[in-house]
Amino acid sequence: MDDVRDDDVIHRDDFIRLDGVEKVFEVRRKTGFLRRERREVRAVDGLSFGVARGEMVGYIGPNGAGKSTTIKMLTGILTPSGGRLRVAGIDPSRERTRLARRIGVVFGQRTTLWWDLPLIDSYRLAHRMYRIPDARYRANLDRCVELLELGALLDVPVRQLSLGQRMRGDIAAALLHDPEVLYLDEPTIGLDVVSKAKVRGFLRELNTERGTTVLLTTHDLQDIEQLCSRVMVIDHGRLMYDGPLAGLHEVGESERTLVVDLERELPPIDAPAPARVVRVEGPRQWLAFPASASAAGLVAAIAAAYPLVDLSVREPDIEAVIAKMYAERAGA
Repeated sequence: MDDVRDDDVIHRDDFIRLDGVEKVFEVRRKTGFLRRERREVRAVDGLSFGVARGEMVGYIGPNGAGKSTTIKMLTGILTPSGGRLRVAGIDPSRERTRLARRIGVVFGQRTTLWWDLPLIDSYRLAHRMYRIPDARYRANLDRCVELLELGALLDVPVRQLSLGQRMRGDIAAALLHDPEVLYLDEPTIGLDVVSKAKVRGFLRELNTERGTTVLLTTHDLQDIEQLCSRVMVIDHGRLMYDGPLAGLHEVGESERTLVVDLERELPPIDAPAPARVVRVEGPRQWLAFPASASAAGLVAAIAAAYPLVDLSVREPDIEAVIAKMYAERAGA
């Protein structure tokens, strides 16, 4: 017990734990005919947080904020420049092979599947690579194939799959060995509405039934709203917010937009406060209201008083919310 640090005891319930983690990259830039300038880019800057076993946590921020760098350190692909990081008590960069059996990773913009082989061959390779017991492999494969609707795709070369089909195939591949934690980096990017719904439903069931810990990075707020009870916001490598999504909207004072199509052109809608009309174009009107508020009451009030053709709710731009938070912090 002599080698157990205080923070090991304090955070023993965290399945994932980062304490003051940093990642610095050295960048060389040409400044003259024979001259190059060397500078450091701090992608992750003193990051500290914990994720309990079985949690589903959204990890969001603008492009270049440090999200993917964090995921790569958590998987052992990158080594931290400073601080301390543990996943299931394991240092990922030192024991990457040991950790690989306990984690699953899906990168939305790149695949782990074999491009020229049928989808089923990638699964057979994972079976051998992870040394998954035969019965467990067949059970997990059957379950993934059924829930992700992959049956008709198993003999199709990966290069012939659509983006949505490939994404579902990647998620299945990441889960065949029953990982305890699943890292998802933009898992619904470029997917149609139907494919997104299938992926979200599967992830929700996975977390509920098996208690799989999920860390999700995404630009799609609906992913967060439908899957995660907790969200962390990172910008410039620093944690800016950690809490419920509603709290993020309150902090960033973000707004949702209700787009209303009326039967004919009318004066601006007399909307109940705090909603307000922000734009009118013919029979279409745009109303802004706090993102932390429910749209149900506003929709009901408008439907009762105006001739509706259609309406839709647009989510706030998360990058704008974070940019505002960052600007306010910088000016504080």
